[in-house]
Amino acid sequence: MLAKLLSYFAQYGYWVVFFGVMLENAGVPVPGETILLAAGFFAAQGNFNLWQVMAIAAAGAVLGDNAGYWIGREIGRATLERYGRYVGLTKARIAHMDRFFGAHGDKTILVARFITGLRVFAALLAGSSRMRWPTFALFNMLGALLWSLVITLVGFFFGRSWDLLERWVKGAGLIALGVAVLLIVIMTVVRRRKLRREELEAEAEIKKADHLSSVSL
Repeated sequence: MLAKLLSYFAQYGYWVVFFGVMLENAGVPVPGETILLAAGFFAAQGNFNLWQVMAIAAAGAVLGDNAGYWIGREIGRATLERYGRYVGLTKARIAHMDRFFGAHGDKTILVARFITGLRVFAALLAGSSRMRWPTFALFNMLGALLWSLVITLVGFFFGRSWDLLERWVKGAGLIALGVAVLLIVIMTVVRRRKLRREELEAEAEIKKADHLSSVSL
């Protein structure tokens, strides 16, 4: 993988970085993170300018995420509402996704690109849930800058241990995905228990009011 990417860099230059990162962030399953790690290593060998790699990767990430956002907003929403039930996305779950992005969309977009799997779909989901574009654009830009800086520097300083580096980065991404899923499950359980408790309290108040009215009669 590394040798092939380095040959692409030598042949096509920074375009590989730009399109690799952009397509991944637009929702196409391209190994954008691996490409950026290799670009950082290529810069360490004196073949790329480190700061240009970061800037180009950030630009590709921002453009790709915005494309994914608008695809999700214009096409994804209708698709989810029409076909989502076939994959378990009921109207209630879609509504829950809307509420989640309304409450936590900014934090999700900021950290999503560091999480394996979520990086590809976060922008699409944000668009589908009708997350406000100004909020999305701001946190997407901040996340793109941070991600480009971190991943490029990791490749720059540790690229010589490529096999170990690739496994470590992917492993960290999978751990982050597991943590994110666990947090979502916990939040869902807590929210459901809270709603159930509120329903029981409301039922108790109604019964109490009915009892008081029957006594007064």
